Amino acid sequence: MPDYISALDLFTIGIGPSSSHTVGPMRAALLFAQAVRAEGHLGATHTVTVTLFGSLGATGPGHGTTNAIVAGLSGDSPELCNPEQVLAAWDTAILNNSWKVLDKEIAFNESNFSFQPLIRLEKHSNAMKFRALDVDGNVLLEQVYYSVGGGFVEADHQLARTARPAAPHSFINAEHLLGMCDESGLTIAELAYQNEVSLHGEELLNQSLSAIWLAMENCIEQGLKSKGVLPGYLQVTRRAADMAERLAKFDQNEVSNEWLQAYAIAVNEQNASGMRVVTAPTNGAAGIIPAVGYYAMKFKGVSREVVQRDYLLVAAAVGSLYKRNASISGAEAGCQGEVGSACSMAAAGLAAVLGGTSQQIENAAEIAMEHNLGLTCDPVGGFVQMPCIERNAIAAGTAVSAVRLAMLGDGSHKISLDTVIETMRQTGIDMSSKYKETSLGGLAVNVVEC
Repeated sequence: MPDYISALDLFTIGIGPSSSHTVGPMRAALLFAQAVRAEGHLGATHTVTVTLFGSLGATGPGHGTTNAIVAGLSGDSPELCNPEQVLAAWDTAILNNSWKVLDKEIAFNESNFSFQPLIRLEKHSNAMKFRALDVDGNVLLEQVYYSVGGGFVEADHQLARTARPAAPHSFINAEHLLGMCDESGLTIAELAYQNEVSLHGEELLNQSLSAIWLAMENCIEQGLKSKGVLPGYLQVTRRAADMAERLAKFDQNEVSNEWLQAYAIAVNEQNASGMRVVTAPTNGAAGIIPAVGYYAMKFKGVSREVVQRDYLLVAAAVGSLYKRNASISGAEAGCQGEVGSACSMAAAGLAAVLGGTSQQIENAAEIAMEHNLGLTCDPVGGFVQMPCIERNAIAAGTAVSAVRLAMLGDGSHKISLDTVIETMRQTGIDMSSKYKETSLGGLAVNVVEC
């Protein structure tokens, strides 16, 4: 993990339906393919085998993992791939009995993949083992990767990372962050901006934040226009477009909360369809931060420039605390780690752009997570659809409510954000694995399939 977790680490443009099960595995597969070539084994590679452990083995197909790995091995990345082609990658490999390792075509069979949902590797539940074999079955290269949430990838071997300069205002927890703001006289947004500029340069940072927010806006707007049925046997009907049509008939200020929910649902329906989304900080929770930011623009008079900079940077500053001190992975912490973290991040960002003090921002983030503690990750059928889509809509409303409460006070409160983050971490450890993105408990086993 980088010493300073940047907004550009947490917010990455990719594809649905899952950051840990789609984006991370695609990145891992691409890293493995590049390693095969770098170590001079590409010419001798006759076949590649993939073993998916734990949560990936349990819900990978429903989360698009198989498509993502086939695409990643061929050279695709989440940022630049064609989502429509990725959706068909697995079926195309089966149809053609072949797949690619970069530009080399090799034979493919479904037996190339092994699913081991009951085996959890010690480092993380979302584990993948890749093996490149020669024509005689000898192992040319074997590597194990872990998709640790939010599209982040770790490995048993050392991954090459670009060296970064130290950020001028690095912080390790919320208390530290607030203290630095008090000492420097900077707002959280100003402090975060100085850190990001030191890491990326002002021009690249501003371009990246603009691109991230534009992708979020586009996702909302495309989702509000798209109708039909989501992929998979659940046959879930898309609702955001119908909601938008109905809401357009009312006085807009009277239905602002309903629009907020429609924005979140629009994003998560796009995500469930495997389309272009921003991991924020995960895909399963990708609708909350865009929805609350869009709501701030449409109903609170906040400019796009302020949203794409201050809102995103403050949200990311809080998100970095969850990533560093707890988890944003549903497979580690349940949905409190995904939706809870995103709700807290959105609340912090909204409080900031509405003029909240640093203490009110921290309070809003704390309130938002406090009421997501214990939230399980139990996707029906392994698809990021039920209860995930509605859960984003409700959490967006929770974020706004948390800001309202925080802004009515002076920022003083008994339970700190650091305490809530640590409580979330402990709760994730205590939570049964069947409630952590395995589809072995909760709604995943109690919904009657007709």
